[in-house]
Amino acid sequence: MSAALKYTLGRIGLFVAVLAGLWLIDMNVFLKLMLALVFSAALSFFLLRGWRDEMAAEIAEAAERRRTEKERLRSALAGDDQNPTPDQPPTDQPSR
Repeated sequence: MSAALKYTLGRIGLFVAVLAGLWLIDMNVFLKLMLALVFSAALSFFLLRGWRDEMAAEIAEAAERRRTEKERLRSALAGDDQNPTPDQPPTDQPSR
């Protein structure tokens, strides 16, 4: 299961749990929803830290893969897709 899905389900679960606790209190439904949203956000900051960090690492890793692939494709489109050997200078730089 992806880290983003775990974190999202954790956030929804916390919201439902807090809302269920507030449902027993006699107050406006809109107020209950807003309080449940605020309290579940505060609780998730502390309780779901590991899943949030895991999700952030997963997103950063995917962004790095996309950036690397984008650079590779741009290089291939520019005609620089051949990797020079260590004893040969790159073709786009003039030799001295």
